[in-house]
Amino acid sequence: MKRILLYKGLALLLSVQISVLQGQTSVKEAPKGWHLLDKSTDGFYGIGTEKTYQTLLKGKKAKKTVLVAVIDSGVDTTHEDLRPILWHNPGEIPGNGIDDDKNGYVDDIYGWNFLGGKDGRNVTKDSYEAARVYYKFKPKYGVDGLDESKLSPDELDQLNLYKKAKYQIESQAKEASMYVIFLKNIVEKLPAADSVLKLAMQKEKYTGDELMAFKPTSMEQSKAKTAMLGLFQQTQQMENSNKELIDGVMEFYDGETAKMDASVKAPEDYRGEIVKDNYDDFNDRFYGNNDVMASTPMHGTHVTGIIAAARNNGKGMDGVADNVRVMMVRAVPDGDEHDKDIANAIRYAVDNGAWVINMSFGKSFSPEKKWVDEAVKYAESKGVLLVHAAGNDHKNVDTEENYPNNKYGNRTSDRASNWVTVGASGPDKETLVADFSNYGKTDVDLFSPGVKIYSTLPGGDAYGNQQGTSMASPVVAGVAALILSYYPDLSARQVKMVMEKSAQVPMGIKAVKPGSEEEVPLSDLSRTGGIVNAFEAIKLAGTIKGERTTAPAPLPKSSLKKKITKG
Repeated sequence: MKRILLYKGLALLLSVQISVLQGQTSVKEAPKGWHLLDKSTDGFYGIGTEKTYQTLLKGKKAKKTVLVAVIDSGVDTTHEDLRPILWHNPGEIPGNGIDDDKNGYVDDIYGWNFLGGKDGRNVTKDSYEAARVYYKFKPKYGVDGLDESKLSPDELDQLNLYKKAKYQIESQAKEASMYVIFLKNIVEKLPAADSVLKLAMQKEKYTGDELMAFKPTSMEQSKAKTAMLGLFQQTQQMENSNKELIDGVMEFYDGETAKMDASVKAPEDYRGEIVKDNYDDFNDRFYGNNDVMASTPMHGTHVTGIIAAARNNGKGMDGVADNVRVMMVRAVPDGDEHDKDIANAIRYAVDNGAWVINMSFGKSFSPEKKWVDEAVKYAESKGVLLVHAAGNDHKNVDTEENYPNNKYGNRTSDRASNWVTVGASGPDKETLVADFSNYGKTDVDLFSPGVKIYSTLPGGDAYGNQQGTSMASPVVAGVAALILSYYPDLSARQVKMVMEKSAQVPMGIKAVKPGSEEEVPLSDLSRTGGIVNAFEAIKLAGTIKGERTTAPAPLPKSSLKKKITKG
């Protein structure tokens, strides 16, 4: 889920037979920031943020600055639109090498990096959980003559986990081998084509729009333009730079290569070699470093901007919520996150005052789910709302496993009351539900804009479109923070209820079920059958008596100078 969905359009350049890679291809031209607009006034299925500020909140003063934690890949702490809204730990003196606030983490100014080593190195790429599970249990369960009748209940759970991992690895390796074969030639020629264009255009960075306007003066330049422009267009990344495009293609290619290799060799212990904690001991919690930017801030930077990029400053774009500070907790590598890191990231965020936690990541195996469940319960006990992306595999998560989730354990019906699962929606009725989005009548709560979302990118002053449920989730986290900034007495449960009850339900319009051509009501794809709407949520929030009794730690001042709408 972490990898941004620009890769989906690559299929159109490879073979019409590989249709599974195709992404959202029918999105009509929508303006930058369409997700903040309103259907009734602007014609797009946005969340009505601008309408909310201009009407309901005009002249009103927020009652609280809300701290939102983003558990992700990192954040560009130098970005012009994020510097004003990033959390600065008021209990820490920057750079003195001392744990001033005695929370166990030294110099955690912007948050913490659970993917770092004490020597300053950072985990960037990592393996997939299926491969880790498969090779962990293969010596015990991958043997001939195994007598399953003699296994304990816990061992039977392990055996089932091993069988699922084995199936996934073998099926993914077969599929990945096709992509690697088709992409190999493109990947090998990309650097040369890019070099030709940079020289011809006399610039190191250029966007797809700039390349479109470029006039080649030689056959070499013409071929290079055709190759690069095709990638920009088919991946719908015309506003993004050549570096972002190439990095994305290479990331996808490397990921598919890793899936192919996983069937024949055990994964490297990328994390263990750098972090050097005792992974099996959950009480060994104080590992990592304070480098929340590392070298992988693309995904987290885009997510952070969606939530809270500085509003009305004349730069780039506006976040959903004002009166917000964002804490970065780095725990998501290029590959699958580890349960221990996610559990510790949730606890860190709660202990340091977050009221909302955004989680734009996920995987299909969770061998240490109990650690994550305990952290979710801890957040629930402290009144912290967790917002999670549903995933980008166009699958029904009611029947197919997707982690983390709001279910406590595998043998219980207990669910967390402070958890919202978010699917991705598009700007118009033709793309009402993104074709990549996961869905579920029971396990997806609502939908939120996640197609061609314009937000901050690494580079200090860069912006561009990305798409995925990874973008839909922070939209909801931003709405939650907006509600709490004006109505801080509402509990996490009440904020969840407000967003669900006020969700915009398009009347008389059906959505195409992701992964199919079948048209169904949104109520078949989520619990609410609606799209989050800030305008209606703020109106509803104002009518409810707050029940917050156990508040998270207050955010001190920094010491550093169901609504029915017609289609």
